[in-house]
This record gives sequence, structure tokens and C-alpha cells, in this order.
Amino acid sequence: MAGFSRLVRFLARDGRTYYGDAILTPGATDTGKATHARVIKGDIFGKHEVTDQIAEVRLLLTPLAREDMGTVRCLGLNYARHAQEAGMPLPKYPVLFYKPVTALTGPFDPIPVGGLAQEVEGLDYECELVAVIGKEAKDVSESEALDYVLGYAGGNDVSHREWQLKRGSGQWALGKGFDGWAPFGPGIVSSNLIKDPQALKMTTKLNGTLVQDSSTKDMIFSVAQTISFLSQGTTLLPGDLIFTGTPEGVGGGRSPPLWLKDGDVVEVKLEGIGTIINRVEFMRRTLKL
Repeated sequence: MAGFSRLVRFLARDGRTYYGDAILTPGATDTGKATHARVIKGDIFGKHEVTDQIAEVRLLLTPLAREDMGTVRCLGLNYARHAQEAGMPLPKYPVLFYKPVTALTGPFDPIPVGGLAQEVEGLDYECELVAVIGKEAKDVSESEALDYVLGYAGGNDVSHREWQLKRGSGQWALGKGFDGWAPFGPGIVSSNLIKDPQALKMTTKLNGTLVQDSSTKDMIFSVAQTISFLSQGTTLLPGDLIFTGTPEGVGGGRSPPLWLKDGDVVEVKLEGIGTIINRVEFMRRTLKL
């Protein structure tokens, strides 16, 4: 489907923003390490060209521009060992919730924490594989589902357990949908490079300490099963994102809990894709007059 290998969107040294195909050194796989990219012209979901024009990368941005982003679907409890640590039975069907597009942010942007989320502890990390839909899909079979994937990215489904599970009365989107609470990237790696999304190692480091260490093979519902299920009676559009769930090791599953604090640095790494690195940034609370 894609003409690129590793799609990035970046601010170049010339001050312009481009889509590009990341250039990595031989043997490297971390898209976030790219210092140069071949500029892409055209429709990334349709006819486009990876040109010979090479631009220097100043800053990697969200892999998709706002106008190219679609619906953000997320799965809960999609890893067997994560369901176990949460004390929940394995779901019979995918557990679906949504994040607003305003939650999406870049691979190296800070995670902003507003006043509401500062009222009580409960801020948590979630390492995830993100599947990006590349063409319209409806009522697709599991066997053909991966044909509709543009590529894959890493993501962090930042969550506030108190608002998600208690104050939100079980409304997951309330505790997961704040601005900037879905960093993803560092780029979108073509499905031509990632043939099997169920064989990827994934880790999270918190301030340099390993806190999640798993593999996408522990998914309860595979990427293909998920896309097929979500497309039944519902049209998936180009630019739609699917956060496919997190493995065990989240802060809320520990005793005592390991909550994120102001200034913490979270590194989410997906094999063959790269690492996103985001610092937690508590926003200054303003007085209500």
C-alpha cells in the first residue's frame, strides 16, 4: 500500500514542515534516530512519491498532520497478563473506548497534566502498538484485515486510574482523554516492513528503569482480529488509529502503585519501530475568580 518505509512528519532545518521517509544508518531500526529524510509529495494514503530531495530533521512531529488524523480507537484489557494483574477475566470481545484527536501528540512532546488530573494520584503509563488504517475498511475478514494497515507506530495510552475507574464511574474515556495523553510515533513503519505485528518486543522505561517488558504475542485479540471486529458494520477510514492495548507492568498493577509524577520521563519502545520519549509536565493551576 505504502511507497515509504518509515513515514515521519518533521520540522526541517529550513523551517518548513514535511512528510518524509526516514533515512536510517544500516542495521538501525529506531525511526526516532533519523536526522534526515527523503521528502514525500502527494497523498500519503493514496498516490505519493518519495522524492530524491533530502531534508535535515530538526524535530519529529506527530506522524500524521491533524487534518490526516481520523478516529482514535483504543482497546482495554487486550493482553492476557495485564488482565491478570488487573484482576479481570479475559474479555470475550474486544473492549473498545475512544480518545479525542486532541489527545494525540508527538513522540518527544511533554505529557501535560492539568489541574483536574492533579487533584489526586493515579497517573499511569501504557506501552502500546498503534495500527494506522490506510484505506477504507468495512466488514473485512480477519484474513484480509492487515491489507488495510498503512503501518505501525508506538504509543503511550496515558491514563489516570482515579478518574478512569472511580471518579469517572467506569467511564474510561474520562480518565484517558485529556489533551496530549496519547503520544505516538516516532514514525509510522510500513506494513511492508512489519509483516507480523504479533511478534514485536515492547518495553517501557520510567526514569531509566524498566517497568514493562513484554511482546505483542500476548495480545488476546490480534491486530487482524481487532480490525476485522471493529469493521463489522462500521467503516474504518484512512488515518484512523487503533491503540491495541498494553501489557502487564502498569503502575496501577503494582503494590504499592507506581504513579507518574511531575518531571518523570517515560520511554516507550516497540521493536522495529523505535522509541517515544515524553516528560510528564504538571501545568500551573490557575485560580478561579
